[in-house]
Amino acid sequence: MKFQGSDQYVATPDLMLAVNAAVTLQRPLLVKGEPGTGKTMLAEEVATALGLPLLQWHIKSTTKAQQGLYEYDAVSRLRDSQLAAVENSEKVKDIRNYIVKGVLWQAFTAEQPTALLIDEIDKADIEFPNDLLREIDRMEFYVYETRELVRARHRPIVFITSNNEKELPDAFLRRCFFHYIKFPEPETMRAIVDVHFPGLKKELLAAALKTFYDVRGLPGLKKKPSTSELLDWLKLLVAEDIPLNALHSKDDKVAVPPLVGALLKNEQDVTLFEKLVFMQRHNR
Repeated sequence: MKFQGSDQYVATPDLMLAVNAAVTLQRPLLVKGEPGTGKTMLAEEVATALGLPLLQWHIKSTTKAQQGLYEYDAVSRLRDSQLAAVENSEKVKDIRNYIVKGVLWQAFTAEQPTALLIDEIDKADIEFPNDLLREIDRMEFYVYETRELVRARHRPIVFITSNNEKELPDAFLRRCFFHYIKFPEPETMRAIVDVHFPGLKKELLAAALKTFYDVRGLPGLKKKPSTSELLDWLKLLVAEDIPLNALHSKDDKVAVPPLVGALLKNEQDVTLFEKLVFMQRHNR
């Protein structure tokens, strides 16, 4: 079972090698990279290419590791017990009716092998990764309320993404295969754009990519535009039928691109960019 890319996702050779290495080692694949570089989409495309169902766990700052295993809904059981005299009390007697299975439980007990995405793990509390060490390593966990051991039927292919908002514990990192998705070079970016806009004129693409990389190369930007923002911008350029000459500056210097709000997402960066263009024009 090898991942060799897909028609909808341009995977570089080193990324495909990383996916297959993690599968061979039976280790989670920890993927880092700038936001918008396709980390989440990687899990989706690998699952599709390998014919596996994908379970997704999107992490928030309030997410606890226990939620990935299961949660005991004591409030619902208490409410049902108060109504038991009127309604059927059999449900209340069985605590299993109040156990809510998390994504790890679902992945462990699935009839067929699955792919599991733990998305943006660095958003959670610093102890979150450590709290999952044993379960991910041994592929089992204990349910104290029902006194049962849940053991994985099939080891899922686990993808873990991080935007580097905080460092992950060493003990957790040791159990993962790591890959950093570098920001695409222009040649790779052309292939990515071609997947989404196969009929885009080469002249427009060349001009758009030059402008895009000029913007990204501006020193001092708080947030550099990502691949997904480039795709949004191209979609707008096509939809609004922006002429090719609007992307060119006559003296080949950086110019404020049309619909710049698709690329720059805060006022400081827009101001910085406009200031650079002003300085270039007055230093000719």
